[in-house]
Amino acid sequence: MTMNTSNQQTTTPARKDTSPLGIFLAVIMGALSTFLLMTTWAVLATVMAGLDTAVPVLPSLAMGAVIGLLHGIFRQGKTSPLMLSLVIGFISGVVYLAMTAMQPIGLGEQRLFWGTAMSLITLIISSYLTRYSLRNIRLSELRRDVFETLLMRVIRAFGFTFFLSIVIFPFYFMLISSFKSRAEILKNPTDLSLNFTKSFAEQFIGYREVLFTFDFLRYIQNSTMVALATVVITLVLAVLGAYAVTRLRFPGQKFLSRSILLIYMFPAIVLVIPLYVVFNQLGLRDTLPGLLVVYPATTIPVALYMLRSYFQTLPKDLEEAGMIDGSSRFGVIWRITLPLSLPALASVGLYVFMIAWNEFLFAFMFLDTPEIFTLSRGMVTLDSQEVPRQFLMAGAVIVTVPVMAIFFFFEKYLVGGLTAGGVKG
Repeated sequence: MTMNTSNQQTTTPARKDTSPLGIFLAVIMGALSTFLLMTTWAVLATVMAGLDTAVPVLPSLAMGAVIGLLHGIFRQGKTSPLMLSLVIGFISGVVYLAMTAMQPIGLGEQRLFWGTAMSLITLIISSYLTRYSLRNIRLSELRRDVFETLLMRVIRAFGFTFFLSIVIFPFYFMLISSFKSRAEILKNPTDLSLNFTKSFAEQFIGYREVLFTFDFLRYIQNSTMVALATVVITLVLAVLGAYAVTRLRFPGQKFLSRSILLIYMFPAIVLVIPLYVVFNQLGLRDTLPGLLVVYPATTIPVALYMLRSYFQTLPKDLEEAGMIDGSSRFGVIWRITLPLSLPALASVGLYVFMIAWNEFLFAFMFLDTPEIFTLSRGMVTLDSQEVPRQFLMAGAVIVTVPVMAIFFFFEKYLVGGLTAGGVKG
């Protein structure tokens, strides 16, 4: 009896994949990664905690170069072991603290613990980031594509950090300012740190005043009612319109299908004056029903366009089978088309809700009575010299947070609905 050993696998140690020039590139990547992280930490400590910091440039670059050197030397295959990467980061952090005399960014003796802990964490992350930036790259074969890949990763890391900072900073400024008192803002407007010594009631006094004194609870109710009503009206009419232009044949069907978005050729500021005159004559100005006429008129075209693209991807055979079984046209839409279109309906509903929630121009022009203000219209009442800035910032947070939470929760539906119909077949 013979045994087949042709399928037996033998394990061989992963060979090193480095060269002198490859190690030099690893040193460069390690130095850049460490300098980027140390600078980011110093900026965050300055902005969020109000600390005076100073990044030691030379120790950061030197320690990052050592991290890159070790990753290049101990590299196995196309990457270095994860545990080794963490060990390199920890040891580098200890050495870095010794090089900077336990003052990595000049926090002082009173914050020695935070300086030590954050230095170790930063260097460990830097080591992992260096390992990640060198992944799946043969440093022993330094071709043009290797240099291009490394360059793109460096640009992406710096670009991601920069654009993330400029996107988050306005919201962070708005949030922190909403917790400050007028005296704190006037004393040091550039201080963006949060005072944790104040009580819970003192921290949220701005939100309490905005919600109850300035009647923002009523504004939230009005905005929610208007936005939800706009979503319902828009979806009902857009579903019928999109189904008509994709399934029915009638004179002018192609022209109507192609001219859905013509209304967006006219800026809203051009339409608001004629609408103001007409609504004033009809008695719809300074009423919420007036907004429920305008808002669906501005959201139906884009909703119809998105649903039309999605309906074109649905097979007609299912609807024809339903009609053969005795269902009416509306029965087919209710029992077959709508259940298959739930992702698109969710994305369109979310998009329309955000438009109606954030709309300002028509609400500002048409509403004069405070009892029927929407949130965006009510924000104007906070923009005056008599109202503390913290109240304005608290109102901005109240307007922004709900729609942000809804957006992140339904993001997958929004992306799926926007891309639906992009590829046929």
